[in-house]
Amino acid sequence: MDAYGWIQLALFFGLLLGLTKPMGLYLERVLDPAGRTFLDPLLKPLERLIYRLLGIDPVGEQSWKQYAMSLLMFSLVGVLFTYLILRLQAFLPLNPQRFGAVSPSLAFNTAVSFLTNTNWQNYGGETTLSTFSQMVGLVFHNFVSAAAGIAVAAALVRGIARQSAHTLGNFWVDLVRGNLYLLLPLCLVYALFLVSQGSIQNFKTYETVHPLESLSMPASPPVAQPEGGREPGPPPVTSIIAQGPVASQIAVKMLGTNGGGFLNANAAHPYENPTPLSNFIQLLSILLIPSGLTWYLGRSVNNQRHGWALWSAMAVLLLAGTLVCWQAEATGNPHLLSLGLDPAGGNMEGKEVRFGIFNSALFAAVTTGASCGAVNAMHDSFTPLGGLIPLLNIQLGEVIFGGVGAGLYSMLLFVVVTVFLAGLMVGRTPEYLGKKIEAYDVKVSVLAILIPSICILGFTAWAAVSAWGVAGLNNSGPHGLSEILYAFSSATGNNGSAFAGLSADTVWLNTTLGIAMLLGRFLVILPVLALAGNLGKKKLTPPNVGSFPVSGLTFVVLLVGTVLIVGALTFLPVLALGPIVEHFLLTNSGRLF
Repeated sequence: MDAYGWIQLALFFGLLLGLTKPMGLYLERVLDPAGRTFLDPLLKPLERLIYRLLGIDPVGEQSWKQYAMSLLMFSLVGVLFTYLILRLQAFLPLNPQRFGAVSPSLAFNTAVSFLTNTNWQNYGGETTLSTFSQMVGLVFHNFVSAAAGIAVAAALVRGIARQSAHTLGNFWVDLVRGNLYLLLPLCLVYALFLVSQGSIQNFKTYETVHPLESLSMPASPPVAQPEGGREPGPPPVTSIIAQGPVASQIAVKMLGTNGGGFLNANAAHPYENPTPLSNFIQLLSILLIPSGLTWYLGRSVNNQRHGWALWSAMAVLLLAGTLVCWQAEATGNPHLLSLGLDPAGGNMEGKEVRFGIFNSALFAAVTTGASCGAVNAMHDSFTPLGGLIPLLNIQLGEVIFGGVGAGLYSMLLFVVVTVFLAGLMVGRTPEYLGKKIEAYDVKVSVLAILIPSICILGFTAWAAVSAWGVAGLNNSGPHGLSEILYAFSSATGNNGSAFAGLSADTVWLNTTLGIAMLLGRFLVILPVLALAGNLGKKKLTPPNVGSFPVSGLTFVVLLVGTVLIVGALTFLPVLALGPIVEHFLLTNSGRLF
């Protein structure tokens, strides 16, 4: 843990803090249908045209049930659209490598993955999907799934801020404005920056080149030829370099916390992540919108200190996870000592040497805390405790800033539970920002928190005792369990990263992981919208001496404690059988898996 890493860590959190308010101010204008932005002269006519063409009434609002139904119907059409593109890929344009159709189970898994903002990839992007499939089928969802998450968060914030209201806004307006004024302009600028750093953006056919090593190799001595003809010599050494519109997909992959890379190596590939500067900016861009949404919440409920309290709780969890992961990877494998080797250089297995241990640890903590799923190092190669952090980040509900929108509404579920617990402690009816927290509010919040836990543990247990679940493992023992657990945690938590040690492109795993993604996305969103609708109908009551303050150090500590206790009580047993026991076996007996 060197000084260079500490400087980067301080710079990262300092810049994230500094960007939170400007991003929040802009989000406030974007998420207000009547809000004005500096892009209005250019985009307002286009916005009106879209409403006219789609038959959307921009001033008409929806109840929570109508809002949810619009979201579900749009998602259904979107997943069918992408599934058909993948199945018909061989007949569609922009397929220079002439890739065939994607198999039914993989097409289902991929379509669901990008629909739910998970972006789990059971395929190698440059070896499976055409440019058209990536650019139209997948990037379409990168934009709309991110905008849908922001829309749900905005609906919940409106439910908290309004009183005696039966509507939460209009899903279609939130979706259009989120894309038109936020994601598209930011991604355009971001893609140009990535191109300036070295990312490619083209529609070229893949290039076949001779590696430098093959050109510098000494010529082979002549081989005696048999009578009657020439025997063919060894084929020339060549490499195939993928081409395509990479920069544009990477921009929305990061800003929308999608994580699905154009290339299989993801953010470790120089075309996706060319320089240390691009790596740093990608880290910031993952958290930019989720961080700004906390300021938007405080502004909307007229309690800016509450917004900063949520930001502080998220930052504390992120910092703690980063430090543990960094320490574990910097310490390295103690088993090397028994072999007479020095592990002082840390664990570089699976790391991109351009970025090193600190940037790999920070990237792992950020991408799993934010439900992004992009990786610049292979989590399967982390030390047991280093790999524990990204796994636990996902299992905590990805409330550590979380996905765009999803992180805020997931953390607000824990806020409701925290306020309820605080009310029990002092023997008063719990209140949150002037609204009574009643049995219905607690039930839907707990339901939304428990469903992902049930899915993760249930699917993991099923896979661990089934032939289809263990068939794809590359490791045995506790590490093998961690690989299965990580896969279903990532799918249910809509993260998309993987331990990369599980060969998951099978009918069973494609199907079960796809179902886990659907449950983890929509069986959380529906209770969130129900909570928003119920809170919106309530009247505000003025605060009194018995009201629990939802800002300040006490609230932050209680909120962080609630998140950790719920996560620990739920997942500690299975974590003890996976990365924790693997750590003790490694340190005490030198066993590797």
